[in-house]
Amino acid sequence: MNTIVTGLQWGDEGKGKIVDYLTESADVVVRGQGGNNAGHTVIARGTKYVLHLLPSGILWDGKKNFIGNGVVLDPIGLVAEIEKVEAQGVSITPDKLFISDRCHVVLPLHKELDAAREAALGDRKIGTTKRGIGPAYADKINRNGLRVADLLNEDYFREMIAHRTAEANEVLEKFDLPTFDAKQQADEVLAAFERLKPHVTNTIPALHKEWKAGSTILFEGAQGGLLDIDYGTYPFVTSSNTTSGGCCTGTGLPPTAIDEVIGVCKAYTTRVGSGPFPSVDEGLSQYLHDLGREFGATTGRARGCGWLDAVLLRHGCMVNGTTGLAVTNVDGLDNYETLRICVAYDIDGTRHELPPADRHAWDRAKPVYEELPGWMSDTTACTSYDELPENAKAYLQRLSDLCETPIKFIGVGPDRAQTIIR
Repeated sequence: MNTIVTGLQWGDEGKGKIVDYLTESADVVVRGQGGNNAGHTVIARGTKYVLHLLPSGILWDGKKNFIGNGVVLDPIGLVAEIEKVEAQGVSITPDKLFISDRCHVVLPLHKELDAAREAALGDRKIGTTKRGIGPAYADKINRNGLRVADLLNEDYFREMIAHRTAEANEVLEKFDLPTFDAKQQADEVLAAFERLKPHVTNTIPALHKEWKAGSTILFEGAQGGLLDIDYGTYPFVTSSNTTSGGCCTGTGLPPTAIDEVIGVCKAYTTRVGSGPFPSVDEGLSQYLHDLGREFGATTGRARGCGWLDAVLLRHGCMVNGTTGLAVTNVDGLDNYETLRICVAYDIDGTRHELPPADRHAWDRAKPVYEELPGWMSDTTACTSYDELPENAKAYLQRLSDLCETPIKFIGVGPDRAQTIIR
């Protein structure tokens, strides 16, 4: 059974935990898009791990982990991440981690170009993590990007980075941002690449070999479907395809290799950065922040929080082909007396049950709510669906009905063990 795990909201849904949970029965875990702007927090054996580029399967012995061709790779950032995880007692060897030679490279200059673009947008800024992801993908689409394979040819890499640095410096100077020395930048990237070189390979035939041999493959999505460049709340999106289709184009495995798509969502809605958020609720945000919840794994930024938005989830299940839901953070609502679910938007007097494409319509979208009673009891010790409070089960069933998708996993706490299989 080969499974895609993908986020159905604006990221931060708890995909890392679900992937980590499913990895126990998987042979291979593969990441196919995004960069180190993603952050997965996994708590295993009482230890907290924060992963950005490494697939969550890296925490398990005997599992193969692939960083596919659709990922934009920051060599310096990945080396720092590997060193941190190894310091926590996790071994990362060449037979455990495989990096595609077709990954595009995130250079230090891309991060400053990211900052320059945000500065230029002013009040219309996207709210990126400034990790250089957008500029790296832009270079890829403009066909002047550098790939991991290019680092194997040092002379060519230095020649190309000198050309790209000169172009970038012209932009950076306009915004009084730091400029770059091409040689120093090349030296830093190549030094990091030396640490990564034993892991670099053509991952496409390696993954096909695993598929044909009957290995169980788990595809780990990054960010969430509402940040997809095509299907998200454009232009407040990331620069890659974060929906299930991106897992195929980003790994070289075809749709026929996929058996199941698990869509992950929280029992409420959160987002970081700019963009529309019809169901945002300041009271719920403050409540969750006071519990110490909803701070970004990558940036530490407080997330905006709101009621469950079934309009967006319905859309997410549709474009991902979701076969099952994993609903996380149910315990976050344990002590809320009355809960809301946004079931539609009212836009200029017309009811919409799917999100609009018109970016200006979002400003006029008013959530249409249903209210349900809370359960006002602790769910963190529940180990089966039957043990959940009746009102919690009713809430989850309504979510499932609105999305026309069955719920397969329920998260009632951050630990791997706090996962209910339905």
